[in-house]
Amino acid sequence: MNASTPLRQNVQAVRSDIARGLIAITRNGFALLGLTLIFGLTALLTQPDLRLASEAELLGWLQTRQIATTGSEVELSAIDRATASNPQNLSKPQAAVAYWLSKKYRVAPEPLSALVTAAYDTGERIQLDPTLILAVMAVESRFNPFAQSPVGAQGLMQVMTRIHSEKYEVFGGSLAAFDPLSNLRVGAQILKECIARAGSIEAGLKSYAGAALSDDDGGYTSKVMAEFTRLQQVSKGRTVAPSGPITVPAVAPTKGPNGAASIAMLSGV
Repeated sequence: MNASTPLRQNVQAVRSDIARGLIAITRNGFALLGLTLIFGLTALLTQPDLRLASEAELLGWLQTRQIATTGSEVELSAIDRATASNPQNLSKPQAAVAYWLSKKYRVAPEPLSALVTAAYDTGERIQLDPTLILAVMAVESRFNPFAQSPVGAQGLMQVMTRIHSEKYEVFGGSLAAFDPLSNLRVGAQILKECIARAGSIEAGLKSYAGAALSDDDGGYTSKVMAEFTRLQQVSKGRTVAPSGPITVPAVAPTKGPNGAASIAMLSGV
């Protein structure tokens, strides 16, 4: 036997081991990449706010690359920038609410349709009646996304931006207070927290209005509850006058297993 044969066999064995190791590393690497992508996609699909933030970041990166490559910025068309949708594409209850609000508050039905859709999506996600969100919006700003109170409450839901600035971080910063959909989502989350702490819708509304420690909220709670009741009836297909006396049903808090009032029961979701 040639003396170099064992050496060649050893070299071949080492090469074979290295090849198998590289294949295993590559396979594991692809598996890890696949798992990472799956977890990432799952997070984006189950967290709408995270998805919106990721889309905004991706769009910003693409625009930066466009400027670096061509020297000019990509300009979105007006239709892409508009916060509006066709009310004919909504479900029957949502369309009824959008048209009713449009007529009462003299706001175009297309932007209201986008807000109604967002209210229903947000309400389902956080377990809060969407017509309550819309009722608060109506009383707070009459659907003016640029409204500002003397004390600094801003946007559709009149959120105190300086107090809740951290809630706007996922949307790009405090200036998102004037983005209708961002303001709606932040305001709805604050409203849910107020109701959870207070134990009922009425008490939660007083807290939302900053009157939790006061006996008088200036009629705020009764106004919201009246509009809430109207919108619930409109969503059920009933003919409702835009204003006038209305009976607001009493809502008793329902205790959950941990003793806290159930948001879903309180809001009718």
